[in-house]
Amino acid sequence: MKNLIFPGGYYIIALYPSILPFFIVTTSSSETLLRVSAIAFRRQGVTILDAVDLTLRHEEIITLIGPNGAGKSTLLKIALGLLTPDTGEVWRASGVRIGYVPQKLDINPALPLTVRRFITLSTAASTHEIENALTATGIPFLINASVHTLSGGEWQRVLLARALLCKPALLFLDEPAQGLDVSGQDAIYALIRRIRDTTGCGILLVSHDLHLVMASSNRVLCLNRHICCTGRPEEIRHDPAYLSLFGGANIQNLAVYQHRHDHEHPLCDHEHHHPPSRSQHE
Repeated sequence: MKNLIFPGGYYIIALYPSILPFFIVTTSSSETLLRVSAIAFRRQGVTILDAVDLTLRHEEIITLIGPNGAGKSTLLKIALGLLTPDTGEVWRASGVRIGYVPQKLDINPALPLTVRRFITLSTAASTHEIENALTATGIPFLINASVHTLSGGEWQRVLLARALLCKPALLFLDEPAQGLDVSGQDAIYALIRRIRDTTGCGILLVSHDLHLVMASSNRVLCLNRHICCTGRPEEIRHDPAYLSLFGGANIQNLAVYQHRHDHEHPLCDHEHHHPPSRSQHE
């Protein structure tokens, strides 16, 4: 898989990354990285997105939530430049580097591929850089492991390590914790927060894991083909549009998850094991 270079001079690093001081992105904390304005997108006469606006800044995590078919992945791809909207504009900061983790990534099970080799398929990196990236995501011991033997959580960490090698200032993560149980999801979202805190990058995240991801976000955007509501997590969970979309009585029973930082997240203990292949869900 190769890096894609778009006319504006920004880069899309297919997949997603890790942390560590040498990954720090030098941008202003108030700098706008992405602005999506009045986006509409239709396919075969069906409206997928209508009048969608979004602004993402440095050191900010915005989470897109919504039911299946709400247009979340479509909006992500439009923001990336992989899809062209019917109307509206997408602006990205000049020269910004972008890391992207798609929902689905298939690797032929007959292809012998180690973690080391996989990480360098589209990005030239020294052994030292690879080891630092894997250490940052907590899996340095997997450098020579086959990608086909990884658990779901290990695979996500490999993808994260690979993307940060290129020092992206903007990360797009499409369902990064799918296929993991609550413990695995908690570990991945803690890692994503750490990426934001350590590198200062902006992150646009698609998720269905409401009770976990809400606490990881600076802002939540509730999408159902249009923007139903947006705001801080503690505000959005009481919004009538949010309650209507996700079922008022049931969603009220889900507290906004508050992550504790006084413990570690061991790998493999509670994660479902899957080959590195992800199903495509909107």
